[in-house]
Amino acid sequence: MIGCAAQSPESQLQRKDTVRVCQHASCVEQDASKVTFEAQPVDEESARRLQALTELAENDPRAAHDLSLRLFRGDGVQRNSYQAIQWLRKAGDAGLMDAQLGLGQLYLNGFEEMGPDPSEAQAWLSRAASQGSKEAQQLLPQAQAARNVEHARYRAREAMRTQWAPWYLSARYYWYWRGARWYLH
Repeated sequence: MIGCAAQSPESQLQRKDTVRVCQHASCVEQDASKVTFEAQPVDEESARRLQALTELAENDPRAAHDLSLRLFRGDGVQRNSYQAIQWLRKAGDAGLMDAQLGLGQLYLNGFEEMGPDPSEAQAWLSRAASQGSKEAQQLLPQAQAARNVEHARYRAREAMRTQWAPWYLSARYYWYWRGARWYLH
């Protein structure tokens, strides 16, 4: 890759009939019309199975839960955590205890780019615990403690903001603009 980075900005802007293709530690000039990417053919059977599961998931919370797990894992489908959470929420909203527990754990710990959300975790774990989930009952105090810590941090930040405002509103400037220039007070 060092060879690719060694190009001057001018040479990068010039239009050429070739392109520089870099793989591993070497780069080569290649005809710009050459196609090097060959998409994998779509497995029509997998696509059909996914479509059938998606249709089931619209009306069956267990199928929505299964679809969510497949999307989380990339099992027979392309991984998509956003869609996975949507389907898991659909299953949880429909009352499926396993989905509610999963959402509680997900929001308690965070997932990938999503940080924890103790309030949301507490809500989902409470729903699962009310259906008899022993694991949710054990995790609920952790979610409540995390939520309390989050609220305490929020209150501390708000207190700091209210203490900070009088200082910056009453602080004097050292320099003032008069006429066409700055003057030291």
